[in-house]
Amino acid sequence: MNKTIQLQDLGNRDYKETWDYQEVLFKEILDIKIKNRREDAGLETPNYFLLVEHPHVFTLGKSGDFDNLLVSEKELAAKNATFYKINRGGDITYHGPGQIVGYPILDLDNFFTDIHKYLRFLEEMVILTLAEYGLKAERSSGETGVWFDVGTPFARKICALGVRASRWVTMHGFAFNVNADLGYFDLMIPCGIKDKAVTSLNVELGKATVDEAEVKEKLLKHFTTLFEAEIHQKTEA
Repeated sequence: MNKTIQLQDLGNRDYKETWDYQEVLFKEILDIKIKNRREDAGLETPNYFLLVEHPHVFTLGKSGDFDNLLVSEKELAAKNATFYKINRGGDITYHGPGQIVGYPILDLDNFFTDIHKYLRFLEEMVILTLAEYGLKAERSSGETGVWFDVGTPFARKICALGVRASRWVTMHGFAFNVNADLGYFDLMIPCGIKDKAVTSLNVELGKATVDEAEVKEKLLKHFTTLFEAEIHQKTEA
């Protein structure tokens, strides 16, 4: 079992370019697993964790409803935004500047073979990070992601999750609003959930901006602890 994870901070990167790169890493791990099964090769599978910030983009999961996008693609283009239908679970999600997006591409055979536990650990990573800022976040029953004031008229989401897994290899991941422009969320029904708001860390703290590098450090610290992993950083993809 290889619990070493190669971290790559991609900076600001086009969504489609990053998606293609995820697919390359995902296939690399799957190919090794298939070789191991067919040839009893005993090869170690790698694990990756990509951090990225995307230009304005809306993505729709394979089970999502296109009607949850409230504007035309022409109107999106006028707002410098793009749209993709993709192969993760979940409904519609927005990515953009001021948002920390994380794509763990893990062989869960190296950790635990439980997708439910995997999703809960990603949520817990964000919940623990927010606690360091004095904020009490929580889960919402039947809805993935991280929320505030669940069960009240003030319920609002700060982090969305959507993953794909095959042969226990994961891709896609989470989108954590840190200094996000919340106006873009008005162009859709976030995750297909009506009548619930979206928020950002800077809004919750009453600050103009929050140090994103500091937030990343906290996320990685909690991720490492939860997954009992060792992270090695690579500077370039």
